[in-house]
Amino acid sequence: MNAHLDALEPTLVWRHFRTLCNTPRPSGREAALVATLETWAEALGLAHDRDDFGNLRIKKPASPGCESAPGVILQGHLDMVAQANADTPHDFDNDPIRTYVDSGWLHADGTTLGADNGLGVAAILAVLEDDTLTHGPLEALFTLEEETSMGGALNLSENWLDGSLLLNLDSEERGEAYIGCAGGADVMVDARLPGKALAERETVIELALTGLKGGHSGIDIHKPLGNANRLLVRALRALDMLDARLIDYKGGTLRNAIPREAFATLALPIDELDTAFDKIARLEEVLKAELGSGDPNVSLKARRVEAVVEAEPLTHDASTMLISALYAAPCGVERMSADVEGVVETSNNLGVLNLEQGRLHLCALVRSLHDSAAEALADRFSALFGLMGARVKVENGYPGWAPNPQSALLATFKARHQAVLGSEPAVKVIHAGLECGILGAKYPDLDMISFGPLIRGAHSPDERVELASVTEFWTMLRALIEALAEKR
Repeated sequence: MNAHLDALEPTLVWRHFRTLCNTPRPSGREAALVATLETWAEALGLAHDRDDFGNLRIKKPASPGCESAPGVILQGHLDMVAQANADTPHDFDNDPIRTYVDSGWLHADGTTLGADNGLGVAAILAVLEDDTLTHGPLEALFTLEEETSMGGALNLSENWLDGSLLLNLDSEERGEAYIGCAGGADVMVDARLPGKALAERETVIELALTGLKGGHSGIDIHKPLGNANRLLVRALRALDMLDARLIDYKGGTLRNAIPREAFATLALPIDELDTAFDKIARLEEVLKAELGSGDPNVSLKARRVEAVVEAEPLTHDASTMLISALYAAPCGVERMSADVEGVVETSNNLGVLNLEQGRLHLCALVRSLHDSAAEALADRFSALFGLMGARVKVENGYPGWAPNPQSALLATFKARHQAVLGSEPAVKVIHAGLECGILGAKYPDLDMISFGPLIRGAHSPDERVELASVTEFWTMLRALIEALAEKR
């Protein structure tokens, strides 16, 4: 599968990316890939080990004469986001990612591509295999479960890594270096809500909010994209005025992906049916106008359900209370940074929302450049949903990465970028949870930067990578490693 990747340049990088595409690796299920990489390392005679969590390290000795150069850690995560379009049957546990090239970009066929962070991992493997490269001591660190919980980084063993410089290859813009990132936490809301049987004069309808682009809940959060959960709850709010009662709800699949689709079933008085359909039709036109070219394919449809629905609708009070709380919940950009122009400081994504048999589950992801602001936003969820008796937990918190503009590693990167690519890179702070914040907390003496190729649509089936940027990324990575080998 994906044999066409072998014809792309740089061949070393794309050959390894082909292996990643052909080896299923959804977050939490990276074992097969780890075993493949260990076998590959042994064939090359490279030492490898794992920490207690299962993170993989592969080591390559320095080139002759470069033994005293600073140790460099090349870091990326092995897992990928598993998202597919509704009309694309794909088993992420068993099926390879099917890729194709179009107009200078590599895409996947109806699924996420896994360029996040597969291209970074492929570049690291290419460095380990490249015998023409002059380098100091190298460590390749491959972490697990980044996309779901940051589990690999959070559980990384201390006093395990040897290097003093870390290159995180999990950024998605060409010509840029990242020196800081947001921290964040998952906010989990769970509740058991009372129901009441369908009344004789009630009927059942289904609502479907589809057609949105989706995207990364951090780096895309400021873009004019619709959030399916936010928009469908808006529709439910409009129908609540017609005495509608929510039966079930399903929206979003990952807390770190802006949801593209959401579906709800609800009961309402049969004599309000025509009014409800009219409201939904008019709201669809309103949403199309509001989202404009940012998300032009939004679709909001309602249909009557003729089949018997076994689940009880919520009581009217419980339904109203839930819809009101969801309607008031923070979603999107909360505040822009006062210190870094154009950067989001604090945000929230209503990522996963489910109601089934009266049981509510919501998973939101709060992010901020300031840990205190992320904690405050999470606490607002506790205050809001606590009013309806829900259980609110904040889990999987991870720290941000404070920028160091005076970094010696950054200075070397900027100089080599200018010399090799003819331009000085932009230095940025990213509103996303790079593992650097967690790694820096465990290894506070590390000097770190993050960079990568140009990737668009990460965490969605629109994910794609620009081929020319991969060549540029590989050229820059090699040049930086060789420059660092000279510092001995």
